[in-house]
Amino acid sequence: MSIHISVDMSTKKKLIWCISILSVFLLWYAVFGGKSDTEQYAAMKQSMVEYESLLRETREQILDRLKMCQRECQRWDPDLPVIYTITPTYARPVQKAELTRLSQTLMHISNLHWIVIEDSPKPTPLVENLLARTNLNYTHLIAQTPSNYRRKGSPRGVEQRNAALRWLRKNKTMNDKGVVYFADDDNSYSVQVFDEMRFTKEVSVWPVGLVGGLMVEKPILDPITGKVAGWNAAWRPDRPFPIDMAGFAISLSQILKKSTAYFSYTCYGGWQESHILQQLTTKDHLEPKADNCTQILVWHTRTEAPKLSEENKLAARGIHSNVGVEV
Repeated sequence: MSIHISVDMSTKKKLIWCISILSVFLLWYAVFGGKSDTEQYAAMKQSMVEYESLLRETREQILDRLKMCQRECQRWDPDLPVIYTITPTYARPVQKAELTRLSQTLMHISNLHWIVIEDSPKPTPLVENLLARTNLNYTHLIAQTPSNYRRKGSPRGVEQRNAALRWLRKNKTMNDKGVVYFADDDNSYSVQVFDEMRFTKEVSVWPVGLVGGLMVEKPILDPITGKVAGWNAAWRPDRPFPIDMAGFAISLSQILKKSTAYFSYTCYGGWQESHILQQLTTKDHLEPKADNCTQILVWHTRTEAPKLSEENKLAARGIHSNVGVEV
């Protein structure tokens, strides 16, 4: 036998109201009940301080986010082509220092997307943390060099640059306007070089300082046509394109059109630039930049390997100076 109790709407409202009041009272009693006036005052004051702190933190977080968005909007112009900057990297003592230096140059560039590819079986916290702190538009990839190509003298960065090219071809279309630049993390870059390359139609070129045994390695222009007629390269000048990786940029449309163009492990050391450019363009189609190739806007500077003799002595004893510190 069951009993059904019917409650009208008015009674329901009264019941809900009573339950709400009781709940508030119980909550108040749980916090302040049974305490002296002094204890209640101290508890209330502590709550007020905590609420004010929470409100202040929330407001500061909102303001920080707003400022970041404002900076991003100022650095992003929907009418400008995007510069896809490809940077292979690998773990070594100077890795963070070099990525930091490069990232802080890139922070000044409008419409830039940084593609960083680690030579690693999985993403490392060092690179993940650094990228997250930059506020740059970025893509973090991993591509480990096969073990048989890790020996000294093998081409470096092949696997990583090819991974970036695959990502671009998978995620971008001919409707996306942009330019692709291979920016190694051990070079020094003027922000002007990015402005020079932005409107590349096919492949643009410019001089590079401190490379190939010379103060400058550069294209030589025909004084009448203004086109590239040759090169002032000292190291293997017989290369089809005797140019450094930092000395050219490729339009995104050209990368997408020439979908089979990749870097290779089979070409000679120092021939990677020629190998990729031969698949993408010809010498007469090159677009000279940097005031007809008279300005140096990028330098092939390599960070000196740090002297870690004392660290090695510590390591032999199972001790490290950087425990708990990301260097």
